[in-house]
Amino acid sequence: MVKEYLQKRKHAITVGKAERNALTDDNGHGTAESKRLGLGISPSNPEPSKVEIVPSPPLCDRCHKLLHHSSGTPIHHPSLESIRDTIWESPWKYNHIYHVLDAADFPLSLIPQLQKILDLTPPRSQNRRSKSARYYRGRQYEMSFIITRSDLLAPRKEQVDTLMPYLVQTLRDALGRMGEHIRLGNVRCVSALRGWWTKELKEDIWRRGGGGWMVGKVNVGKSNLFECVFPKGRSLGGNSPEELMDLRTEENDQDSAPEEESSSTIMNDDLLDVNSLLPPQQPETPYPVMPLVSSLPGTTASPIRLLYGNGKGELVDLPGLSRGHLEEYIREEQRDELVMRSRVKPTQQVIKPGQSLLLGGLIRITPLSEDAIIMAYSFLPFDSHLTSTEKAIGIQLQQRQAGVETIAAEGIGDKIRNAGVFQLKWDVTRQRAGPLTSSSAVGLKVDRLPFRVMATDILIEGCGWVELVCQVRKREMERVVTPQSEEDLGALESRVGFPEVEIFSPEGKFVGQRRCMNGWFLNMKPKVAVDRSKGRPRRSMKGAKKGLKMIKRAE
Repeated sequence: MVKEYLQKRKHAITVGKAERNALTDDNGHGTAESKRLGLGISPSNPEPSKVEIVPSPPLCDRCHKLLHHSSGTPIHHPSLESIRDTIWESPWKYNHIYHVLDAADFPLSLIPQLQKILDLTPPRSQNRRSKSARYYRGRQYEMSFIITRSDLLAPRKEQVDTLMPYLVQTLRDALGRMGEHIRLGNVRCVSALRGWWTKELKEDIWRRGGGGWMVGKVNVGKSNLFECVFPKGRSLGGNSPEELMDLRTEENDQDSAPEEESSSTIMNDDLLDVNSLLPPQQPETPYPVMPLVSSLPGTTASPIRLLYGNGKGELVDLPGLSRGHLEEYIREEQRDELVMRSRVKPTQQVIKPGQSLLLGGLIRITPLSEDAIIMAYSFLPFDSHLTSTEKAIGIQLQQRQAGVETIAAEGIGDKIRNAGVFQLKWDVTRQRAGPLTSSSAVGLKVDRLPFRVMATDILIEGCGWVELVCQVRKREMERVVTPQSEEDLGALESRVGFPEVEIFSPEGKFVGQRRCMNGWFLNMKPKVAVDRSKGRPRRSMKGAKKGLKMIKRAE
Protein backbone atom coordinates (compact mmCIF):
# COMPACT_ATOMS: atom_id res chain seq x y z
CA MET A 1 0.00 0.00 0.00
CA VAL A 2 2.85 2.36 0.79
CA LYS A 3 4.65 1.53 -2.47
CA GLU A 4 1.42 2.18 -4.40
CA TYR A 5 1.05 5.57 -2.71
CA LEU A 6 4.65 6.58 -3.55
CA GLN A 7 4.23 5.56 -7.19
CA LYS A 8 0.90 7.41 -7.50
CA ARG A 9 2.40 10.51 -5.94
CA LYS A 10 5.30 10.61 -8.39
CA HIS A 11 2.94 9.87 -11.29
CA ALA A 12 0.60 12.72 -10.26
CA ILE A 13 3.47 15.21 -10.16
CA THR A 14 4.82 14.04 -13.55
CA VAL A 15 1.39 14.12 -15.22
CA GLY A 16 0.68 17.56 -13.80
CA LYS A 17 3.91 18.90 -15.29
CA ALA A 18 3.13 17.31 -18.69
CA GLU A 19 -0.35 18.86 -18.72
CA ARG A 20 1.05 22.32 -18.02
CA ASN A 21 3.63 21.93 -20.79
CA ALA A 22 0.90 20.86 -23.23
CA LEU A 23 -1.22 23.92 -22.46
CA THR A 24 1.63 26.43 -22.94
CA ASP A 25 3.67 27.34 -26.03
CA ASP A 26 7.45 27.56 -26.37
CA ASN A 27 7.47 31.05 -24.82
CA GLY A 28 5.50 29.89 -21.79
CA HIS A 29 2.26 31.65 -22.85
CA GLY A 30 -1.18 30.06 -22.85
CA THR A 31 -2.39 28.41 -26.05
CA ALA A 32 -5.81 28.76 -27.62
CA GLU A 33 -6.76 25.35 -26.29
CA SER A 34 -6.02 26.41 -22.74
CA LYS A 35 -8.05 29.60 -23.14
CA ARG A 36 -10.92 27.60 -24.62
CA LEU A 37 -10.89 25.32 -21.61
CA GLY A 38 -11.08 28.37 -19.36
CA LEU A 39 -7.91 27.66 -17.42
CA GLY A 40 -7.06 31.35 -17.22
CA ILE A 41 -3.53 31.17 -18.67
CA SER A 42 -2.45 34.51 -20.09
CA PRO A 43 0.91 36.18 -20.93
CA SER A 44 0.83 37.85 -17.51
CA ASN A 45 -0.12 34.60 -15.80
CA PRO A 46 1.57 31.73 -17.68
CA GLU A 47 0.90 29.19 -14.92
CA PRO A 48 -2.54 27.63 -14.40
CA SER A 49 -4.30 28.60 -11.21
CA LYS A 50 -5.20 25.02 -10.38
CA VAL A 51 -2.76 23.05 -8.26
CA GLU A 52 -2.42 19.33 -8.87
CA ILE A 53 -3.99 17.12 -6.26
CA VAL A 54 -1.45 14.82 -4.64
CA PRO A 55 -2.95 11.60 -3.23
CA SER A 56 -3.19 11.52 0.53
CA PRO A 57 -0.82 9.17 2.37
CA PRO A 58 -2.11 5.80 3.62
CA LEU A 59 -3.46 5.56 7.16
CA CYS A 60 -2.55 2.93 9.69
CA ASP A 61 -5.30 1.13 11.62
CA ARG A 62 -4.88 3.40 14.64
CA CYS A 63 -5.20 6.63 12.63
CA HIS A 64 -8.15 5.19 10.68
CA LYS A 65 -10.06 4.46 13.89
CA LEU A 66 -9.22 7.89 15.31
CA LEU A 67 -10.31 9.69 12.16
CA HIS A 68 -13.48 7.78 11.30
CA HIS A 69 -14.60 6.14 14.56
CA SER A 70 -13.20 8.48 17.28
CA SER A 71 -11.76 5.50 19.11
CA GLY A 72 -8.27 4.25 19.78
CA THR A 73 -5.65 3.46 22.36
CA PRO A 74 -3.39 6.26 23.63
CA ILE A 75 0.34 5.80 23.39
CA HIS A 76 2.79 5.81 26.26
CA HIS A 77 3.65 9.45 26.77
CA PRO A 78 7.33 10.35 26.33
CA SER A 79 9.43 11.71 29.14
CA LEU A 80 10.86 15.19 29.24
CA GLU A 81 14.35 13.77 28.84
CA SER A 82 13.40 12.09 25.55
CA ILE A 83 11.94 15.37 24.27
CA ARG A 84 15.22 17.07 25.21
CA ASP A 85 17.29 14.45 23.36
CA THR A 86 15.04 14.82 20.31
CA ILE A 87 15.50 18.60 20.19
CA TRP A 88 19.26 18.22 20.62
CA GLU A 89 19.35 16.24 17.36
CA SER A 90 18.14 19.31 15.46
CA PRO A 91 20.11 19.96 12.23
CA TRP A 92 19.35 23.71 12.44
CA LYS A 93 21.61 26.34 13.95
CA TYR A 94 18.71 28.54 15.07
CA ASN A 95 15.93 26.81 17.00
CA HIS A 96 12.83 28.17 18.69
CA ILE A 97 10.72 26.21 21.16
CA TYR A 98 7.01 27.09 21.37
CA HIS A 99 5.76 26.10 24.81
CA VAL A 100 2.05 25.50 24.16
CA LEU A 101 -0.31 26.06 27.12
CA ASP A 102 -4.03 25.36 27.36
CA ALA A 103 -6.34 28.25 28.27
CA ALA A 104 -8.91 25.87 29.82
CA ASP A 105 -6.81 25.09 32.91
CA PHE A 106 -4.10 27.75 32.55
CA PRO A 107 -1.47 27.55 34.05
CA LEU A 108 -1.71 23.86 35.09
CA SER A 109 -0.40 22.80 31.67
CA LEU A 110 2.86 24.68 32.31
CA ILE A 111 5.94 22.44 32.39
CA PRO A 112 8.03 23.69 35.33
CA GLN A 113 11.73 24.34 34.79
CA LEU A 114 11.42 23.55 31.06
CA GLN A 115 14.23 25.92 30.05
CA LYS A 116 16.57 24.43 32.62
CA ILE A 117 15.82 20.82 31.71
CA LEU A 118 16.11 21.39 27.95
CA ASP A 119 19.27 23.48 28.52
CA LEU A 120 17.83 26.43 26.62
CA THR A 121 18.83 30.07 26.64
CA PRO A 122 17.96 31.45 30.10
CA PRO A 123 15.06 33.92 30.10
CA ARG A 124 16.03 37.56 29.89
CA SER A 125 16.02 39.39 33.17
CA GLN A 126 14.59 42.87 33.60
CA ASN A 127 18.10 44.29 33.59
CA ARG A 128 18.56 46.37 30.43
CA ARG A 129 22.04 44.88 29.92
CA SER A 130 20.84 41.28 29.84
CA LYS A 131 21.73 39.36 26.67
CA SER A 132 18.95 38.45 24.25
CA ALA A 133 20.57 35.35 22.74
CA ARG A 134 23.23 32.79 23.63
CA TYR A 135 24.71 29.77 21.91
CA TYR A 136 24.95 26.27 23.36
CA ARG A 137 26.84 23.50 21.55
CA GLY A 138 27.06 25.75 18.49
CA ARG A 139 23.30 26.27 18.31
CA GLN A 140 20.83 28.85 19.56
CA TYR A 141 17.71 27.82 21.48
CA GLU A 142 14.97 30.29 22.44
CA MET A 143 11.47 29.81 23.86
CA SER A 144 8.05 31.47 23.68
CA PHE A 145 4.81 30.82 25.54
CA ILE A 146 1.73 30.21 23.38
CA ILE A 147 -1.67 30.11 25.16
CA THR A 148 -4.05 28.25 22.84
CA ARG A 149 -7.85 27.92 22.73
CA SER A 150 -8.34 31.46 24.03
CA ASP A 151 -11.92 31.39 22.66
CA LEU A 152 -12.80 29.40 25.80
CA LEU A 153 -12.16 32.47 27.97
CA ALA A 154 -14.42 35.10 26.42
CA PRO A 155 -16.78 35.43 23.44
CA ARG A 156 -14.94 38.30 21.71
CA LYS A 157 -11.34 38.91 20.75
CA GLU A 158 -11.28 42.36 22.39
CA GLN A 159 -12.22 40.82 25.74
CA VAL A 160 -9.39 38.29 25.49
CA ASP A 161 -6.95 41.11 24.66
CA THR A 162 -7.89 42.86 27.91
CA LEU A 163 -6.95 39.67 29.78
CA MET A 164 -3.30 39.75 28.67
CA PRO A 165 -2.02 41.57 31.82
CA TYR A 166 -3.88 39.02 33.95
CA LEU A 167 -2.47 36.06 31.98
CA VAL A 168 1.09 37.39 32.21
CA GLN A 169 0.77 37.95 35.96
CA THR A 170 -0.70 34.47 36.45
CA LEU A 171 2.20 33.02 34.49
CA ARG A 172 4.63 34.87 36.75
CA ASP A 173 2.94 33.34 39.79
CA ALA A 174 3.23 29.86 38.28
CA LEU A 175 6.95 30.30 37.48
CA GLY A 176 7.70 30.97 41.15
CA ARG A 177 10.67 33.05 42.23
CA MET A 178 12.11 33.08 38.73
CA GLY A 179 8.96 34.73 37.34
CA GLU A 180 9.41 37.85 39.46
CA HIS A 181 12.65 38.94 37.77
CA ILE A 182 12.32 37.95 34.10
CA ARG A 183 10.76 39.56 31.06
CA LEU A 184 7.62 38.00 29.65
CA GLY A 185 7.30 39.78 26.34
CA ASN A 186 7.27 36.39 24.59
CA VAL A 187 3.71 35.45 25.61
CA ARG A 188 1.00 35.10 22.95
CA CYS A 189 -2.67 34.23 23.37
CA VAL A 190 -4.17 32.70 20.21
CA SER A 191 -7.20 30.75 19.05
CA ALA A 192 -6.86 28.34 16.13
CA LEU A 193 -10.63 27.91 15.95
CA ARG A 194 -11.44 31.62 15.60
CA GLY A 195 -8.16 32.67 13.97
CA TRP A 196 -7.28 35.15 16.74
CA TRP A 197 -3.62 36.26 16.44
CA THR A 198 -2.68 33.19 14.39
CA LYS A 199 -1.68 35.28 11.37
CA GLU A 200 0.87 37.19 13.44
CA LEU A 201 2.25 33.93 14.83
CA LYS A 202 2.52 32.46 11.32
CA GLU A 203 4.47 35.51 10.14
CA ASP A 204 6.71 35.20 13.18
CA ILE A 205 7.47 31.56 12.32
CA TRP A 206 8.20 32.51 8.70
CA ARG A 207 10.48 35.38 9.72
CA ARG A 208 12.50 33.24 12.16
CA GLY A 209 13.01 30.22 9.93
CA GLY A 210 15.25 27.47 11.26
CA GLY A 211 13.79 24.83 13.53
CA GLY A 212 10.46 25.42 15.26
CA TRP A 213 9.41 22.92 17.93
CA MET A 214 5.90 22.55 19.42
CA VAL A 215 6.34 21.37 23.02
CA GLY A 216 3.54 20.85 25.54
CA LYS A 217 1.34 18.40 27.35
CA VAL A 218 -1.32 16.25 25.72
CA ASN A 219 -4.61 17.79 24.56
CA VAL A 220 -3.41 21.39 24.77
CA GLY A 221 -4.06 21.98 21.06
CA LYS A 222 -0.58 21.56 19.53
CA SER A 223 -1.66 19.72 16.37
CA ASN A 224 -4.59 22.06 15.76
CA LEU A 225 -2.33 25.08 16.18
CA PHE A 226 0.32 23.44 13.98
CA GLU A 227 -2.14 23.23 11.07
CA CYS A 228 -3.22 26.85 11.53
CA VAL A 229 0.22 28.51 11.71
CA PHE A 230 2.22 26.37 9.26
CA PRO A 231 3.32 28.57 6.28
CA LYS A 232 1.62 26.70 3.43
CA GLY A 233 2.31 27.51 -0.20
CA ARG A 234 5.18 29.94 0.49
CA SER A 235 8.76 29.72 -0.71
CA LEU A 236 11.85 31.88 -1.00
CA GLY A 237 12.53 33.73 -4.26
CA GLY A 238 8.87 34.17 -5.10
CA ASN A 239 8.44 30.60 -6.38
CA SER A 240 4.83 29.59 -6.82
CA PRO A 241 3.56 26.22 -5.56
CA GLU A 242 3.60 24.89 -9.15
CA GLU A 243 7.24 25.93 -9.62
CA LEU A 244 8.16 24.30 -6.32
CA MET A 245 6.54 21.06 -7.47
CA ASP A 246 8.46 21.30 -10.76
CA LEU A 247 11.72 21.60 -8.84
CA ARG A 248 10.89 18.49 -6.84
CA THR A 249 9.94 16.65 -10.05
CA GLU A 250 13.24 17.57 -11.72
CA GLU A 251 15.13 16.25 -8.69
CA ASN A 252 13.28 12.95 -8.99
CA ASP A 253 13.93 12.77 -12.77
CA GLN A 254 17.67 13.03 -12.20
CA ASP A 255 17.67 9.61 -10.56
CA SER A 256 18.33 6.87 -13.12
CA ALA A 257 16.56 4.18 -11.12
CA PRO A 258 13.55 2.52 -12.79
CA GLU A 259 10.03 3.33 -11.66
CA GLU A 260 9.58 -0.02 -9.94
CA GLU A 261 12.45 0.76 -7.58
CA SER A 262 11.32 4.32 -6.79
CA SER A 263 9.87 3.37 -3.41
CA SER A 264 12.98 1.49 -2.38
CA THR A 265 15.13 4.42 -3.52
CA ILE A 266 13.17 6.87 -1.37
CA MET A 267 13.25 4.59 1.67
CA ASN A 268 16.97 3.88 1.40
CA ASP A 269 18.38 2.22 4.47
CA ASP A 270 21.45 4.42 4.32
CA LEU A 271 19.30 7.49 4.98
CA LEU A 272 17.67 6.02 8.09
CA ASP A 273 19.37 6.06 11.46
CA VAL A 274 17.74 3.49 13.72
CA ASN A 275 19.33 5.09 16.79
CA SER A 276 17.94 8.55 16.06
CA LEU A 277 14.92 9.87 17.95
CA LEU A 278 14.15 12.30 15.12
CA PRO A 279 12.58 10.79 11.98
CA PRO A 280 14.09 11.66 8.58
CA GLN A 281 12.96 14.78 6.74
CA GLN A 282 10.20 14.38 4.18
CA PRO A 283 10.26 16.00 0.72
CA GLU A 284 8.90 19.54 0.86
CA THR A 285 5.49 20.13 -0.73
CA PRO A 286 3.48 23.38 -0.96
CA TYR A 287 0.44 21.96 0.85
CA PRO A 288 1.49 18.93 2.93
CA VAL A 289 -0.82 16.65 4.87
CA MET A 290 -1.29 18.08 8.35
CA PRO A 291 -1.11 16.07 11.62
CA LEU A 292 -4.23 14.23 12.73
CA VAL A 293 -6.30 16.12 15.32
CA SER A 294 -8.18 14.11 17.97
CA SER A 295 -9.32 14.51 21.58
CA LEU A 296 -7.64 11.21 22.50
CA PRO A 297 -4.62 11.88 24.75
CA GLY A 298 -1.43 10.99 22.91
CA THR A 299 -2.69 11.17 19.31
CA THR A 300 0.72 12.26 17.99
CA ALA A 301 2.86 9.13 18.36
CA SER A 302 6.17 10.46 16.97
CA PRO A 303 7.64 13.82 15.86
CA ILE A 304 6.10 15.17 12.65
CA ARG A 305 8.54 17.23 10.55
CA LEU A 306 7.39 19.52 7.75
CA LEU A 307 9.68 21.77 5.70
CA TYR A 308 8.57 25.15 4.35
CA GLY A 309 9.95 28.06 2.36
CA ASN A 310 12.05 25.93 -0.03
CA GLY A 311 14.30 24.86 2.83
CA LYS A 312 14.11 28.07 4.87
CA GLY A 313 12.83 26.35 7.99
CA GLU A 314 11.06 23.42 9.52
CA LEU A 315 8.16 23.06 11.97
CA VAL A 316 8.07 19.98 14.22
CA ASP A 317 5.05 18.72 16.17
CA LEU A 318 6.33 16.72 19.14
CA PRO A 319 4.34 14.12 21.12
CA GLY A 320 2.59 15.49 24.19
CA LEU A 321 3.84 14.95 27.71
CA SER A 322 1.67 13.32 30.36
CA ARG A 323 -1.02 15.56 31.83
CA GLY A 324 -2.12 13.29 34.62
CA HIS A 325 -4.38 10.27 34.36
CA LEU A 326 -7.75 11.67 35.35
CA GLU A 327 -9.42 9.74 32.51
CA GLU A 328 -8.64 6.48 34.35
CA TYR A 329 -11.25 7.43 36.96
CA ILE A 330 -13.93 8.27 34.36
CA ARG A 331 -16.34 5.93 32.65
CA GLU A 332 -15.02 4.87 29.29
CA GLU A 333 -18.07 6.07 27.37
CA GLN A 334 -17.85 9.54 28.97
CA ARG A 335 -14.13 10.24 28.70
CA ASP A 336 -14.72 12.53 25.73
CA GLU A 337 -16.62 14.90 28.04
CA LEU A 338 -13.40 15.83 29.87
CA VAL A 339 -12.21 18.04 27.01
CA MET A 340 -13.79 21.49 26.81
CA ARG A 341 -14.57 22.01 23.13
CA SER A 342 -16.63 25.20 23.34
CA ARG A 343 -17.04 28.10 25.75
CA VAL A 344 -19.18 27.27 28.80
CA LYS A 345 -21.86 29.70 29.98
CA PRO A 346 -22.05 29.07 33.73
CA THR A 347 -24.92 29.49 36.15
CA GLN A 348 -24.61 30.90 39.65
CA GLN A 349 -24.82 28.37 42.48
CA VAL A 350 -24.95 29.55 46.10
CA ILE A 351 -23.21 27.23 48.58
CA LYS A 352 -24.73 27.78 52.03
CA PRO A 353 -23.40 26.39 55.33
CA GLY A 354 -23.81 22.62 55.46
CA GLN A 355 -23.74 22.23 51.67
CA SER A 356 -21.14 21.05 49.16
CA LEU A 357 -20.68 21.26 45.41
CA LEU A 358 -20.19 18.03 43.45
CA LEU A 359 -18.40 18.26 40.10
CA GLY A 360 -19.52 15.34 37.94
CA GLY A 361 -19.83 13.20 41.07
CA LEU A 362 -16.04 12.98 41.08
CA ILE A 363 -14.72 16.08 42.89
CA ARG A 364 -16.26 17.68 45.97
CA ILE A 365 -15.86 21.30 47.19
CA THR A 366 -16.86 21.86 50.83
CA PRO A 367 -16.64 25.30 52.58
CA LEU A 368 -14.90 25.26 55.95
CA SER A 369 -16.25 28.57 57.24
CA GLU A 370 -19.43 28.01 59.22
CA ASP A 371 -21.14 31.29 58.41
CA ALA A 372 -19.74 31.98 54.93
CA ILE A 373 -21.95 31.92 51.85
CA ILE A 374 -19.95 31.16 48.71
CA MET A 375 -21.08 31.72 45.13
CA ALA A 376 -19.75 29.21 42.61
CA TYR A 377 -19.57 29.42 38.80
CA SER A 378 -18.59 26.18 37.07
CA PHE A 379 -16.66 26.49 33.78
CA LEU A 380 -16.52 22.72 33.23
CA PRO A 381 -17.78 20.55 30.36
CA PHE A 382 -19.70 18.27 32.77
CA ASP A 383 -22.53 18.98 35.22
CA SER A 384 -22.18 20.24 38.79
CA HIS A 385 -24.65 19.44 41.58
CA LEU A 386 -25.32 21.35 44.81
CA THR A 387 -26.46 19.26 47.76
CA SER A 388 -25.93 18.73 51.49
CA THR A 389 -22.45 17.75 52.62
CA GLU A 390 -23.59 14.42 54.07
CA LYS A 391 -25.27 13.42 50.83
CA ALA A 392 -22.33 14.64 48.74
CA ILE A 393 -19.90 12.48 50.72
CA GLY A 394 -22.04 9.40 50.17
CA ILE A 395 -22.33 10.03 46.43
CA GLN A 396 -18.61 10.68 45.97
CA LEU A 397 -17.58 7.60 47.95
CA GLN A 398 -20.22 5.58 46.02
CA GLN A 399 -21.89 4.54 49.27
CA ARG A 400 -25.25 6.08 48.49
CA GLN A 401 -27.62 5.74 45.58
CA ALA A 402 -29.04 9.04 44.34
CA GLY A 403 -30.49 10.44 41.15
CA VAL A 404 -27.39 12.52 40.46
CA GLU A 405 -25.59 12.09 37.16
CA THR A 406 -21.99 11.07 37.69
CA ILE A 407 -19.11 10.41 35.32
CA ALA A 408 -17.01 8.52 37.90
CA ALA A 409 -16.07 4.94 37.13
CA GLU A 410 -17.25 2.11 39.35
CA GLY A 411 -15.10 1.16 42.31
CA ILE A 412 -13.13 4.41 42.80
CA GLY A 413 -14.82 5.42 46.05
CA ASP A 414 -11.92 4.15 48.15
CA LYS A 415 -9.44 6.20 46.09
CA ILE A 416 -10.86 9.60 47.05
CA ARG A 417 -8.33 11.66 49.00
CA ASN A 418 -8.05 15.15 50.43
CA ALA A 419 -6.53 17.48 47.82
CA GLY A 420 -5.95 20.27 50.35
CA VAL A 421 -7.45 23.45 51.76
CA PHE A 422 -7.65 26.43 49.40
CA GLN A 423 -8.11 30.04 50.47
CA LEU A 424 -10.16 32.68 48.68
CA LYS A 425 -7.37 35.24 49.05
CA TRP A 426 -7.69 37.57 46.04
CA ASP A 427 -9.63 40.79 46.52
CA VAL A 428 -12.22 41.50 43.79
CA THR A 429 -14.22 44.08 45.74
CA ARG A 430 -13.77 46.80 43.14
CA GLN A 431 -15.15 44.56 40.36
CA ARG A 432 -17.96 43.08 42.47
CA ALA A 433 -19.21 46.10 44.46
CA GLY A 434 -21.21 47.44 41.54
CA PRO A 435 -22.30 51.10 41.74
CA LEU A 436 -20.62 51.60 45.12
CA THR A 437 -17.17 51.73 43.55
CA SER A 438 -18.15 52.73 40.01
CA SER A 439 -16.83 56.12 38.92
CA SER A 440 -20.13 56.86 37.18
CA ALA A 441 -22.17 56.24 40.35
CA VAL A 442 -21.26 56.60 44.04
CA GLY A 443 -17.53 56.27 43.41
CA LEU A 444 -16.46 55.15 46.88
CA LYS A 445 -12.97 53.86 47.52
CA VAL A 446 -12.57 50.24 48.52
CA ASP A 447 -10.98 51.19 51.85
CA ARG A 448 -14.17 52.94 52.96
CA LEU A 449 -16.36 49.88 52.46
CA PRO A 450 -17.14 47.75 55.55
CA PHE A 451 -16.84 44.49 53.61
CA ARG A 452 -14.51 42.69 51.21
CA VAL A 453 -15.27 40.35 48.32
CA MET A 454 -12.68 37.58 48.09
CA ALA A 455 -12.38 35.09 45.23
CA THR A 456 -10.24 32.44 43.58
CA ASP A 457 -10.32 30.01 40.64
CA ILE A 458 -10.14 26.28 41.38
CA LEU A 459 -8.54 24.48 38.42
CA ILE A 460 -9.39 20.94 37.33
CA GLU A 461 -6.51 19.56 35.28
CA GLY A 462 -7.38 19.20 31.61
CA CYS A 463 -11.05 20.17 32.12
CA GLY A 464 -11.62 23.78 33.20
CA TRP A 465 -12.10 25.81 36.35
CA VAL A 466 -14.63 26.81 39.03
CA GLU A 467 -14.85 30.43 40.16
CA LEU A 468 -15.54 30.86 43.89
CA VAL A 469 -16.60 34.23 45.37
CA CYS A 470 -17.41 35.11 49.00
CA GLN A 471 -18.26 38.37 50.79
CA VAL A 472 -16.93 38.81 54.34
CA ARG A 473 -16.91 41.62 56.85
CA LYS A 474 -13.75 43.67 56.98
CA ARG A 475 -13.21 43.42 60.73
CA GLU A 476 -13.62 39.64 60.70
CA MET A 477 -10.71 39.29 58.28
CA GLU A 478 -8.31 41.16 60.56
CA ARG A 479 -7.99 38.89 63.56
CA VAL A 480 -5.17 39.23 66.07
CA VAL A 481 -3.58 36.04 67.36
CA THR A 482 -2.80 36.44 71.06
CA PRO A 483 0.17 34.58 72.59
CA GLN A 484 -0.68 31.32 74.33
CA SER A 485 2.52 31.00 76.40
CA GLU A 486 5.20 33.15 77.99
CA GLU A 487 7.64 32.22 75.23
CA ASP A 488 5.42 34.01 72.73
CA LEU A 489 5.26 37.28 74.69
CA GLY A 490 6.11 40.15 72.43
CA ALA A 491 5.59 37.94 69.36
CA LEU A 492 2.16 39.22 68.45
CA GLU A 493 1.43 38.55 64.81
CA SER A 494 -1.66 39.46 62.87
CA ARG A 495 -3.05 37.27 60.14
CA VAL A 496 -5.93 37.56 57.76
CA GLY A 497 -8.80 35.10 58.05
CA PHE A 498 -9.56 34.28 54.42
CA PRO A 499 -12.57 32.09 53.56
CA GLU A 500 -11.46 28.50 52.98
CA VAL A 501 -12.75 25.49 51.08
CA GLU A 502 -11.68 21.85 51.28
CA ILE A 503 -11.49 19.80 48.09
CA PHE A 504 -11.58 16.01 47.69
CA SER A 505 -10.51 14.34 44.43
CA PRO A 506 -9.17 10.96 43.18
CA GLU A 507 -5.79 10.32 44.84
CA GLY A 508 -5.85 13.95 46.04
CA LYS A 509 -4.57 15.13 42.64
CA PHE A 510 -5.72 16.96 39.49
CA VAL A 511 -6.60 20.18 41.37
CA GLY A 512 -4.90 23.60 41.32
CA GLN A 513 -5.52 27.25 42.14
CA ARG A 514 -4.96 30.64 40.52
CA ARG A 515 -5.98 34.26 41.03
CA CYS A 516 -9.57 35.01 40.04
CA MET A 517 -10.14 35.92 36.37
CA ASN A 518 -13.75 37.14 36.83
CA GLY A 519 -14.93 34.91 34.01
CA TRP A 520 -18.53 35.35 35.15
CA PHE A 521 -18.50 39.00 34.05
CA LEU A 522 -16.81 38.17 30.73
CA ASN A 523 -19.62 35.78 29.80
CA MET A 524 -22.53 37.96 30.93
CA LYS A 525 -24.80 39.61 28.38
CA PRO A 526 -23.88 43.29 27.94
CA LYS A 527 -26.25 45.68 29.64
CA VAL A 528 -28.27 47.88 27.33
CA ALA A 529 -27.85 51.53 28.29
CA VAL A 530 -31.06 53.45 28.88
CA ASP A 531 -31.53 56.21 26.33
CA ARG A 532 -32.29 59.34 28.36
CA SER A 533 -31.86 61.78 25.49
CA LYS A 534 -35.55 61.61 24.62
CA GLY A 535 -37.94 64.04 26.25
CA ARG A 536 -40.88 63.37 28.47
CA PRO A 537 -43.35 60.89 26.88
CA ARG A 538 -46.72 62.13 25.62
CA ARG A 539 -49.68 62.01 27.93
CA SER A 540 -52.09 59.21 27.23
CA MET A 541 -55.24 60.47 25.38
CA LYS A 542 -57.30 57.45 26.32
CA GLY A 543 -60.80 58.66 27.37
CA ALA A 544 -59.99 62.30 26.65
CA LYS A 545 -63.09 62.92 24.49
CA LYS A 546 -65.31 61.23 27.04
CA GLY A 547 -63.90 63.42 29.75
CA LEU A 548 -64.60 66.58 27.75
CA LYS A 549 -68.23 65.51 27.26
CA MET A 550 -68.65 64.95 30.98
CA ILE A 551 -67.32 68.45 31.70
CA LYS A 552 -69.72 70.06 29.19
CA ARG A 553 -72.69 68.19 30.70
CA ALA A 554 -71.74 69.33 34.16
CA GLU A 555 -71.72 72.93 32.99
